[in-house]
Amino acid sequence: MKKTSFLLAFLVWGLVSVSAQKYGHLNFGLLVSSLPETSAADSEMSAYQKQLTAKGEDMAKSWQEKAKAFGEKVQSGAIAPVEQAKQQGALEDERNKILQYQDEVSQKMEQKRQELLKPIIDRAEAAIKEVAQENGYVMIFDTSVFNSILFAKDGDDVLPLVKAKLGIE
Repeated sequence: MKKTSFLLAFLVWGLVSVSAQKYGHLNFGLLVSSLPETSAADSEMSAYQKQLTAKGEDMAKSWQEKAKAFGEKVQSGAIAPVEQAKQQGALEDERNKILQYQDEVSQKMEQKRQELLKPIIDRAEAAIKEVAQENGYVMIFDTSVFNSILFAKDGDDVLPLVKAKLGIE
């Protein structure tokens, strides 16, 4: 009887502790966009984009003027075939540089976005972790991304066990 009541008490305690776990959720994208630092970062990104775009537009305008002048020379017959091939090659090189610059702009914009958003995201994540710990949440899910866990209580890392089970070192 003593063993049965001990086992029953242990089982009830286990069920109560499992049901007492708290889970939360929030829309992380909405949280980040509502921070005042985000609008400042957006303004800085916009100014940076305008600066990079202006240079690209100047490059494209210059190329268009050269291509138009080249086309007029070719149509009028005022250019020798050897010179025509040389100028056409130079125009193609310049066009390739413009395309390369467009790729660089995309990379620079992404780097700038990461640079500006990282401290904002880090701050938001730190706040989520603090709220979770202060309020006893086991997990907090991000509702803006399907199946995304923003916080999970420390636990055992089972990766080595799973690797061993799969025969992976």
